[in-house]
Amino acid sequence: MADKNQQTYHPAAANGYSRNDTETGGVDPRELRRQKQKKWALYIIAFVIFQTGIIVLFTFTVMKFRTPKFRVRNSRSFDTFDVQPATPSFNMRMNAQLGVRNTNFGPFKYGNTTVTFYYKGTEVGSAIVRKSKANFRSTKKVNVSVDLIMPTTLASSTDLASDLNSGILPLTSQAKMNGKVEIMFIFKKKRTANMNCTMEVNISSKSLQNIKCK
Repeated sequence: MADKNQQTYHPAAANGYSRNDTETGGVDPRELRRQKQKKWALYIIAFVIFQTGIIVLFTFTVMKFRTPKFRVRNSRSFDTFDVQPATPSFNMRMNAQLGVRNTNFGPFKYGNTTVTFYYKGTEVGSAIVRKSKANFRSTKKVNVSVDLIMPTTLASSTDLASDLNSGILPLTSQAKMNGKVEIMFIFKKKRTANMNCTMEVNISSKSLQNIKCK
């Protein structure tokens, strides 16, 4: 009976206080809050870095203005082909194809452009390219007819006689195509596409060959 009547003894906490959750292995709510704040801060920093990278990439690719290329591509045929090495003289109508290559992320709108053909510095023909546009990241193909006629100033040229007898007539072409590149329908910038090409007319095959453009 003495055991049943004995009161249960609860020892007092040492030093006069009880242990809290941290001391017993629990986590302080304030520490949890700090950890969450650090985690969110890292997420925000990573997002800002990612967005900055996207903006830089966008600026140096999509928003970069490039100068289009304007070149002679080939000759489809000759409507007239009269070459006289003995005289010497030539009179040809060449159906040529020109190309406006636009690598921008927006259209290149250009005005009327004159393409001039030369034989060793002497003008022998020209063609007009009407105003139009080359769409973004594409090549605009333009077909033109060019009358290549020997001027009287070359009638006594020994170089011309030699070239015609060799079967190769060397030519060059030059042009300046002025226009504007438009990106995202807002940003516009003037650009000039310069043509500077060399080529050869093969007299025996009646074709244009060895076209090289800078």
